[in-house]
Amino acid sequence: MIKEFKEFISRGNVLDLAVGVIIGGAFTSIVKALVNYLINPLIGLCVGGIDFSDWSFKVFDATFKIGSFINSVINFLIIAFVVFLIVKFVNKLMPQKEEEEVIPDNTELYLKEIRDALVNKSDSSTFSNEEYNK
Repeated sequence: MIKEFKEFISRGNVLDLAVGVIIGGAFTSIVKALVNYLINPLIGLCVGGIDFSDWSFKVFDATFKIGSFINSVINFLIIAFVVFLIVKFVNKLMPQKEEEEVIPDNTELYLKEIRDALVNKSDSSTFSNEEYNK
C-alpha cells in the first residue's frame, strides 16, 4: 500500500496540482492586498466611502448582516475583475502558439483514395468527386 501511495504522489499531475495550489494561495494574498490597500481606497474616494457593513435586520432573535454580504459580493467582483485584467495582460505578453497543421493519418488517406476510385468507376452523373469533398 505504501508503494502504491508513493507512485500516486510521484505522478506529474499530483505534483502539478500541488504547485498550482501553493502558487494560487500566494497569488491570492497578492490580489487581496492589491484590492484592499489600493483599489478599495480609490473606489471609496469616488463613491464617498460608502460602507454597507452596518446594514442588518432582525427576525426574532436572528440578526441578518446583509451589509457584510453586500461588501463581500463587491469585493469578489473587484477581485475577479483584477484577476481578469492580470490574465489579459499576461496573455498579451506571452507569445501565441501557432496552430499545428493537421496531417491526415494513413487510414483517412486510404479511405479518400477508395472513395475517389469508386466515384471515378461509377458511370452515374449524379455523383461527383466535388460533392464528396464538401
